[in-house]
Amino acid sequence: MAEPIDPDVDLTEERQRRELRRSHYGVLAAVAAGGAIGAAARYGTGLLWPTPAGSFPWTTLGVNVSGSLAIGILMVVLTEMATAPVWVRPFLGTGVLGGFTTFSTYSVDIEHLVLGGRADLALGYLAATAAAALLAVAAGARGARRLLTMRRSR
Repeated sequence: MAEPIDPDVDLTEERQRRELRRSHYGVLAAVAAGGAIGAAARYGTGLLWPTPAGSFPWTTLGVNVSGSLAIGILMVVLTEMATAPVWVRPFLGTGVLGGFTTFSTYSVDIEHLVLGGRADLALGYLAATAAAALLAVAAGARGARRLLTMRRSR
């Protein structure tokens, strides 16, 4: 027999089933609200710094890298420092930063560059975004840990 996913929850009890459903709706609402905020911020960024057709998509790269940096910082702060309500991580991490970063637009940008005869630029963008986003999340996490360690040692 398989182990229960959450041994503290007994789904045969109606009260616990209701509690589980209620908590999911709150998390879903937090993700939706955060996603709307993040997507609006990303849209505004695109309006402020539009990318001309056939050119390197600096705005999308900047959005994805800055969002990755922020998620690295946020996850360290939420897991190692703060005791936050259950909705904070889904709201900020999945919602706001998930809505702000735009790896789907990244894919479309690559397609447009390739179809526009700029496969070299598309390949560079493909590699640069992946590398920069991974480095940014690692730098954010490492920097946040370092600052928390310095703060605790005082």
